[in-house]
Amino acid sequence: MVRHVLSSVSTKVLDGTDLSAVQALLDRDPVTNVFVASRVRLAGVDPWRLGGELWGYYESGRLTSLCYAGANLVPVEAGPDAIRSFAERARRQGRRCSSIVGPAQAAADLWRLLEPVWGPARDVRPVQPLMVADQPSREVAPDPLVRRVRPDELDLVMPACVAMFTEEVGVSPLIGDGGTLYRARVAELIAGGRAFARIEDGRVVFKAEIGAVTRHACQIQGVWVAPERRGEGLSEIGMAAVLRHALSEVAPIASLYVNSYNGPARAAYRRVGFAETGAFMSVLF
Repeated sequence: MVRHVLSSVSTKVLDGTDLSAVQALLDRDPVTNVFVASRVRLAGVDPWRLGGELWGYYESGRLTSLCYAGANLVPVEAGPDAIRSFAERARRQGRRCSSIVGPAQAAADLWRLLEPVWGPARDVRPVQPLMVADQPSREVAPDPLVRRVRPDELDLVMPACVAMFTEEVGVSPLIGDGGTLYRARVAELIAGGRAFARIEDGRVVFKAEIGAVTRHACQIQGVWVAPERRGEGLSEIGMAAVLRHALSEVAPIASLYVNSYNGPARAAYRRVGFAETGAFMSVLF
């Protein structure tokens, strides 16, 4: 009988039997890896539950790198050899993702290999500082008017969510399916108690969500201030409130990443207590 084993260097699509090895790998850097770790925590590794594939790169039979291939292509703990292997699999499969996102060096190396086949991209953001906080703000008092969004307020917050997404990504989340999937995602965050807003006279003036969550870390996303209220400091006191909720009720470390050219946001996050610890990169299609 012939036994099929992994070669000394090999890549495969992972399944439930690989869960413990995947979790151990993700725990090497729980802040940087929080997005993929959150997906695995909720859905496991089997593709039919994960909403995508998790590719594993093995060296001498040991799992050393991952790549999440779903709506996003996300390299995890991936060095040059793993990146080449993941790029080859991605080229064979064809582009199914809407973005490449990950640690700046790994994402840049992956895009360099894929751009001749997948390019051009709609937008490339080569440096997006990763910012981390592990204690509530010492300098900025949290906004007492920022609170959790209630399920019955979905229609109220959707315009702000759509405006944020369009402003940040460059396309409306309503394109294609009319926003059905995006609305479901916002509803999921609200139902999970991870959507926060300051609402005045029936209108959102500040909002943010806690997206990816594990027992080690969480990631704040979707920070937005109504255009006519910018410059009033609402982002600082609002983020101080969201950070307090995140650290006291969700995870011991909160992170976010921001575009390098967004100087005002970076400065505001630093005042709240976030420190830059690394960088991500995003390629948008």
